[in-house]
Amino acid sequence: MRVASDREPSPSEAIIDSQSVKSAALVSQAVGYDAGKKIKGRKRFLTVDTLGLVLRVLVTAASTGERAGGKQVLLKVKRMGTAVSRLNQVWVDSGFDGDPFMQWVMDFCRWIIQVVIRPKEHKGFVLLPKRWVQGSRFAGGSRGENCSKSFPPAPLPLRSSADHNACVSLADY
Repeated sequence: MRVASDREPSPSEAIIDSQSVKSAALVSQAVGYDAGKKIKGRKRFLTVDTLGLVLRVLVTAASTGERAGGKQVLLKVKRMGTAVSRLNQVWVDSGFDGDPFMQWVMDFCRWIIQVVIRPKEHKGFVLLPKRWVQGSRFAGGSRGENCSKSFPPAPLPLRSSADHNACVSLADY
């Protein structure tokens, strides 16, 4: 997809974010409470390139902090080897801000963290540079009602192949 879009095969920039989702009643593994969002469930850490193509997904308990989950998902990205050989910059929101996390990324991954801060003077939705790409990926992956919650691994009846493909595309990472 990158080459078809006249881009280099390896991205030079990535975006990382997390999303807490409620878990279904039967899910008991890796469930926690995200006090900031007031959600009992799981947290999805998503890393995409600037085209919105998924690099890696990590699913943890919702109680996992941004920086701890960020380290785990960035380790997965780092292990992609030549597929991310040009990667040098990662865009994050203020939840990932902090010297220990940024220093770890620079020392271990050799990448630069760029924190995108929401302007204080704006109320409501604000289109943030670079990070809108990742946000649209979360929105696309949650569109089907079967992806809006964290379900148990048992097979679920899906209404259409589009619902199935949306869930599988996020689950495969």
